[in-house]
Amino acid sequence: MRIVVQRVTEAQVSIAGEVRSRIGLGLLILVGVCDEDTDEDIDYLCRKVVALRVFDDADGVMNLPVTDVDGNLLVVSQFTLMASTRKGNRPSYIRASKPDFAVPMYERFVAKLQELTGREVLTGVFGADMQVSLVNDGPVTIIIDSHQRDF
Repeated sequence: MRIVVQRVTEAQVSIAGEVRSRIGLGLLILVGVCDEDTDEDIDYLCRKVVALRVFDDADGVMNLPVTDVDGNLLVVSQFTLMASTRKGNRPSYIRASKPDFAVPMYERFVAKLQELTGREVLTGVFGADMQVSLVNDGPVTIIIDSHQRDF
């Protein structure tokens, strides 16, 4: 499982011109799922997101997690995160899971974040043609791959 975490001052997901979800200060999390992913990957990534110290403290140092700044979470599925560009110029998405596996994994990821933060996690719609807009604060963008853990 691969995620891209962006610290935002605002973000929203629209589908067919209608706003589906909108947050203020918080994290926009893009999620890509592959067939090798397990609940252990979900647990690892969610715990990492909740503890990620990317918000400024009183001294202007990135030292606070999203929960300490009363931040919001917006999670959007993005199969293109699993793209391979090793051959040629057209990305291959063969590593991206099919919906029958990916949807339950995505839903468990969202549920785990809700459990760990004790707050609602907003989402896009899996598989929909979504327009995501955001104001990346910093900019701060972190990529975390559960299959490339630093132990």
